Amino acid sequence: MVESKRFHTFTEFYTFYLEEHKNRISRRLHVLGTTIGVILFLAAVVRGDAWLILIALIQGYASSWAGHFFFEHNKPATFQYPLLSFMGDWRLWWDTLTGKQPF
Repeated sequence: MVESKRFHTFTEFYTFYLEEHKNRISRRLHVLGTTIGVILFLAAVVRGDAWLILIALIQGYASSWAGHFFFEHNKPATFQYPLLSFMGDWRLWWDTLTGKQPF
């Protein structure tokens, strides 16, 4: 059995996260998936439709996982580090919107 890496801080994890997201198309799928998720979440709040929240999560992860399976050819960190990966998705989204990461 392969031992998983241990991360003591989110900064350590985010360095690993970025290494797992080198492919530009994969990063774009992550950013677009997160953006659509935000829009669907806001629509859920405005309309009072909880199903849209579920759809937002499903499509957000589907977009990201497609990036890993078809472009990165690696396993999404979500499976091993669900909370850190979720935080990494948001950080990548923000860093892309603010120009710190290329789109």
